[in-house]
Amino acid sequence: MQFIDEAEIDVAAGDGGGGLVAWRREKYVPKGGPAGGDGGHGGSVYLEATPELSTLVEFRFRRSFLAESGKPGGTSNKSGRSGEDLIVAVPVGTLVYRRVGEQPESVVDLAQAGARALVAKGGRGGLGNQHFATSVRQAPRFAEHGEPGERVHVRLELRLLADCGIIGVPNAGKSTLLSVVSSARPKIADYPFTTLEPQLGVVRVSDEESFVMVDVPGLIEGAHAGTGLGDLFLKHVERTRVLIHLLDGAKPLDEILEDKRTIERELEAWNPRLLEKPMLLVLNKLDLPSARESLGALRGAFALVRGISAATHEGVRELILETWRAIEAAPMPQIVASHAVRIELRGPDAFTIERSAAGEFVVSGERVERLAAMTDFDSDEALGRFERALGKMGVEKRLAELGATEGDTVRIGPYEFTYS
Repeated sequence: MQFIDEAEIDVAAGDGGGGLVAWRREKYVPKGGPAGGDGGHGGSVYLEATPELSTLVEFRFRRSFLAESGKPGGTSNKSGRSGEDLIVAVPVGTLVYRRVGEQPESVVDLAQAGARALVAKGGRGGLGNQHFATSVRQAPRFAEHGEPGERVHVRLELRLLADCGIIGVPNAGKSTLLSVVSSARPKIADYPFTTLEPQLGVVRVSDEESFVMVDVPGLIEGAHAGTGLGDLFLKHVERTRVLIHLLDGAKPLDEILEDKRTIERELEAWNPRLLEKPMLLVLNKLDLPSARESLGALRGAFALVRGISAATHEGVRELILETWRAIEAAPMPQIVASHAVRIELRGPDAFTIERSAAGEFVVSGERVERLAAMTDFDSDEALGRFERALGKMGVEKRLAELGATEGDTVRIGPYEFTYS
């Protein structure tokens, strides 16, 4: 299966069903009394993490998701049926970036199987005319339209869940090590960038204990900025609890030291917190005499350096046991989104009014736009209710303060009105 770790989709929740204008059939009751039922609520769209998926490849072929709308209200005060919620499965470890219109982007981390995120809320069903009867208006001839469901653009970003990550420059032997300690079979060859996507493998410590290891494709200088596709792979390192920094023992000592500094610089440039992770420094290719000489020099320069040969398996078992002990002692990783997310909280009654280039007064706001969408403007009674609601919210007062005069155009969402 092709490994895909980013996708963008459009999600639409179901619209609420419209309320009904209806009357009871009772003798001696004017028009029988209002008895219009409410519309059903629209279905919402949820994303749910499942271990059955390992990539976002499904979203390359399907990019739009629509939940069921609610049904209209019925007579005799009967409510319409609500639409079914839509559950969309995503891999465990998916970050969900959600944007509604011009609102700031918010993010949800689906790091555990069964975790669920509401990404598009279904519209409320419109109220039937039974709700608008008062002592002075006993026979209301209007009902509400259903509220439109949310339309949302969603960006998905998969970050692999692994206990241990192997990092290093190309050809350090990361794929070979993974193939030796697990049943994973990554592509192995003697040229750079053999591994073009992260590879996962389960490492068996004992009959009862195991952990997941990921081979992160080779990193080079500038990886954090996209060189060698490094920015696509560094994000997977954030999910790991322990890192194995694998050095290429076939190189001269000065190149080994420079490779070590390069990897550390790239980790810091991507996310400084990565350098706080427990890290095992390991020199590979001890089957080469030059590597054993380099190991001695490295042990003189650093507190603890392990030596292995992934080819002959020398020192590999000891490394696995030490890695397991480090994993057990390490805390669970905390994910920080790679892009800053600003979440602005505003009350539902908040609104803004701007003057467009055409001279229109454009009114925006969650409640005022919802109110317009649910109003039946063919009904004078419903229009009067709408105008009274705008007055209570302060919209009319604010329009007057901004200089609105008789005959000016006022726009709320797709609806256009003449100011008076």
